[in-house]
Amino acid sequence: MRLIFITLLALALATAVGLGSTYLTATRGTDLGTLTIGAWTARPKAGSSEIDPYSRASIARSGELPVGTGDGIAFTATTDDKNKPLDGRCDVIVSGVTPAARFWTLTLFDRKGHLVANSLQRYGFTSQEIVRGSDGGFEIRVAARSRAGNWLPTGGIERYALMLRLYDTPVGVATRTQRDAPMPAITTVNCP
Repeated sequence: MRLIFITLLALALATAVGLGSTYLTATRGTDLGTLTIGAWTARPKAGSSEIDPYSRASIARSGELPVGTGDGIAFTATTDDKNKPLDGRCDVIVSGVTPAARFWTLTLFDRKGHLVANSLQRYGFTSQEIVRGSDGGFEIRVAARSRAGNWLPTGGIERYALMLRLYDTPVGVATRTQRDAPMPAITTVNCP
């Protein structure tokens, strides 16, 4: 009787650990095949047939449509360059230049992957509409209150994510460093 009880307990424990780890990898993903440059993270193989099974499960669960490998790459940031979570009550400055790309978009999402509601109905910027400096660089201020220049409203939400999609770009699987792909800096300022 004791052997049966121990066997059932071991099976129950193995089932719980297996289902728990499957849930965590499907919701949070893994670091397999990720490309991290500063605060920005991408999965270059997500839009290809070489995608790992964990990323495939995460995409199937979220319903997102990844950018195809030949089309471009999508980078996500949930923290600033000092690893502080992006807070919609603070002012965050995204500045600098992007890697070479024919077109790019920068979009603001909540942590569930939805666009952040705001009174202006502005959810992001594109490379064609952004105001740039004389050196070609840009500065986007992500903040709850109106700011001059390139302003992206957060609606005052507590946590959010930024997604930078680069289309028709050489950045991809072979990219390894900031020198290969100069990514914009993310800096938190004026935080209550």
